[in-house]
Amino acid sequence: MERIPILLVGEFLLVSIQVDLHDRLALALQDDLTTEVVKVRAKGVLIDISSLEIVDSFIGRVLGNIAALTAMLGANAVVVGMRPAVAITIVELGLDLSCLRTAINVDQGMAMLRLLLRPVASQGSDESAEK
Repeated sequence: MERIPILLVGEFLLVSIQVDLHDRLALALQDDLTTEVVKVRAKGVLIDISSLEIVDSFIGRVLGNIAALTAMLGANAVVVGMRPAVAITIVELGLDLSCLRTAINVDQGMAMLRLLLRPVASQGSDESAEK
C-alpha cells in the first residue's frame, strides 16, 4: 500500500499530499501522522493539500480528526494550500472543521505554527523566573 511521506522540519512535521487521497490512504495518513507526532515529539504538523482538487465528506472529516488528534498529542495542525473549490465544498457539505487551522501557503503555515508555539514557550520561562 502506498504511503504519503512525512518529513521532519525542525520541530514540525510536513506532509505534502501529491496524490489522490482515497479513503484507505487518508486513514493510513492519520495513523502514520499520529504515530510520528509521538515518536519525534513534534510540536506542529503542516499539511499541504494544494494538489487536492476534490475533498469529500470523509476526507474532510479525516482532516478534522487529524487536527483534533494532534492537539490531544500536544501538537498544532495547520492545513495549507486549500483551493477555493475545496473550501466551497467543505462549507456546502456542512462539515464542522472549526478545530482546523488554515493558511494560504507553506510559508504562512510555518509562521503560524511558530507563532502558536510562542505563548507556550513564554509561559514556561515565566514560571521558571518566578521560582
